[in-house]
Amino acid sequence: MLTKRIIACLDVDDGRVVKGVQFVDLRDAGDPAELAKRHSDSGADEIVLLDISAAHQRRATLLDTVRRTAKQLFIPFTVGGGIRTLQDAAAVFASGADKISINSAALANPALIPEIAQRFGSQAVVVAIDAKRYNDSWQAFTHGGRTPSGRDAVEWALEAESRGAGEILLTSMDRDGTASGFDCELTRAIADRLNIPVIASGGAGGARHFSEVFHAGHADAALAASIFHYGLSSLGALKQQLAFEGIPVRWPC
Repeated sequence: MLTKRIIACLDVDDGRVVKGVQFVDLRDAGDPAELAKRHSDSGADEIVLLDISAAHQRRATLLDTVRRTAKQLFIPFTVGGGIRTLQDAAAVFASGADKISINSAALANPALIPEIAQRFGSQAVVVAIDAKRYNDSWQAFTHGGRTPSGRDAVEWALEAESRGAGEILLTSMDRDGTASGFDCELTRAIADRLNIPVIASGGAGGARHFSEVFHAGHADAALAASIFHYGLSSLGALKQQLAFEGIPVRWPC
């Protein structure tokens, strides 16, 4: 089994880290740069910063926030939100990001995926999918979970891979912020169809949930926010528990 990654997520709104439940009722969690350093120091394998209001407000990513945060990190750093063009992506990379995450813009213009991948490499392109259950399947949403795209989440993930995405960041809108566990069914439905890594997101509440999504969900990595921001779990302790259960994780932990 390949090493599993634990990723800390910073959802940023107006320059501050926020967290809500099912994409609403946001509350302040702190400064992005300070939280990124704290999570990195405590054992996070990667940091993801998502400017969650950029697409909805039709503005560019807050590059000053990206620069301040990047200066604190010596681990991979992914940035998403407000990236609509190759030029937008280039500006984010120039500000210190190692990877970019695209969601709404990729659905509106799938050709953006190969355009960025050809310039910066597929390993630097993460396609984020915010998925919500719809009858017996899942639909992809855009603009911070506000707008249904009409696209089946599994089929869109397959297309994103074929166009050059290097990873899929898959968020279950139904589980987001609930601490009830990752949606293993959704994660497995996509992970089993793809050859690129799938990052599970939405619903982490304890070490058991990470173990479940790695085993039952077949995820390559798991991302969380609230559980780390509000001191509900130590990243180091989480990794030790996973290692005890036989799940390979990156050290030190």
